[in-house]
Amino acid sequence: MTHIVTSLCLRDGACIEVCPVECMIPGKQEDGWPWIYIDPDTCIDCGACIPECPFEAIFPEDEVPDAYVAKDGTVISDAEGSEPYDAHTKIGGGGTVTIAKTRKLKAGDTIDLKPGIKPNYDFFKGGPGYGK
Repeated sequence: MTHIVTSLCLRDGACIEVCPVECMIPGKQEDGWPWIYIDPDTCIDCGACIPECPFEAIFPEDEVPDAYVAKDGTVISDAEGSEPYDAHTKIGGGGTVTIAKTRKLKAGDTIDLKPGIKPNYDFFKGGPGYGK
């Protein structure tokens, strides 16, 4: 089993810096969400990435919530979203990246984060972005 980066991720990148086995791979920005993938064959399930994520976006695969209750102002990456978001990242030397499609949730909004599981596995099995 591996950990999954969900749509709560806004590309901080601190998780990548602390991974002891370097299993976290940033995808290219134009690939859309998710932008950080976790290699299921390399991940040792140590959980070091979880407390480093300021967005609480990383979960063990079997704990990814299907009814996540948002806090007020939570921003998620969303292919259907219409709001750009300037994310501050530590990836590739740091700086700012713009996530083109996000949406802001209201306190109490409930969303399913499980759709993020499949794209992670697809990335490593020949799906979109494979081999990058």
